[in-house]
Amino acid sequence: MKAISSIIKASALSLILVAVSTSAIAQNISASKNSTKPQVQQASDTIIAANSYKPGVNRVTFQSEGEKLVGNLYLPANYKAGDKLPAVVVAGSWTTVKEQMPATYAQKLAQQGFAALAFDFRFFGESGGKVRGFESPSAKIADIKNAVSFLQTVEAVDGNRIAGLGICASAGYMAVATARDPRIKSFIAVAPWIHDATIVNTVYGGEEAVQAKIESSQAARAKFEQTGKAEYVPAISTTNKHAAMYGNVDYYLNPKRGAIPQWANQFAVMSWAEWLTFSAMPQAKQIKVPTLFIHSDQAAIPDGARRFFAAIPGKDKDIVWFPEAQQFDFYDQEATIDQAVALTVKQLRTSL
Repeated sequence: MKAISSIIKASALSLILVAVSTSAIAQNISASKNSTKPQVQQASDTIIAANSYKPGVNRVTFQSEGEKLVGNLYLPANYKAGDKLPAVVVAGSWTTVKEQMPATYAQKLAQQGFAALAFDFRFFGESGGKVRGFESPSAKIADIKNAVSFLQTVEAVDGNRIAGLGICASAGYMAVATARDPRIKSFIAVAPWIHDATIVNTVYGGEEAVQAKIESSQAARAKFEQTGKAEYVPAISTTNKHAAMYGNVDYYLNPKRGAIPQWANQFAVMSWAEWLTFSAMPQAKQIKVPTLFIHSDQAAIPDGARRFFAAIPGKDKDIVWFPEAQQFDFYDQEATIDQAVALTVKQLRTSL
């Protein structure tokens, strides 16, 4: 009962909400007032040629299973041709794009001497994919592995020193990629959302409610395969209970925070089946690289992170708990992000 109580408490503050408590609303409103969102550098519209990388932001493209992915490769200000840098693939929360939390972390890592790649997964942002807003764990895991492949072609990168950093849902995707791809030499999970069937049932209202979402997803996919038309709901809404996230979640509603022009507030209904049945949990035992988890008991489903971390074999792992941080603090609150980046940099300098 204690574990279930903890999950329920965390889910009220998570980014997948059936209802938002008064305290969570207050926290989101306060964050929007006090946010010191870093000024993220913007890439130019020019796709750079191979081996012409410059300090700062380099707009890049690469292929993943036939789809063109678009990313920004952040390089240190003192980068010069001939340097071979350790690199990090940075991936953000579900439904998000590279200009949101991935850009913030990537820019800060570049300031610490790393090459950092933030990219749009297929179906999101500037990347390809016909069904927009399709949250497909299997596709995202493949995209991460292909991002690693791309980095190994970059003249500025040491292809033998590549790490993966996943924020929220991407922590689960990155975990699976790390377990399956030996080219990823270090793994960092920030505010990880790692669920299994028990957590899913608790967060989404029980087995019947979950099954109903899965069936609606299967119907939407069948319709798409027959007609080529995808069915959508909002990614976030304060009025539509069918939205992927229902409630007053300021990060996704506030244009000064996550509701930026590059992010489309839409969620493909066909996403539910794969999202709800996906679990990174079984892959924990396959992770053999140095691992760092950064989380908070006040953030999303901490019990999932605890169980996954405990299942990772060996001793080359660490988990750090922030006592007061909320889930969305890890997305755009600079004090929280700076602490997370400092821990990440310490991890990377000893593991890459």
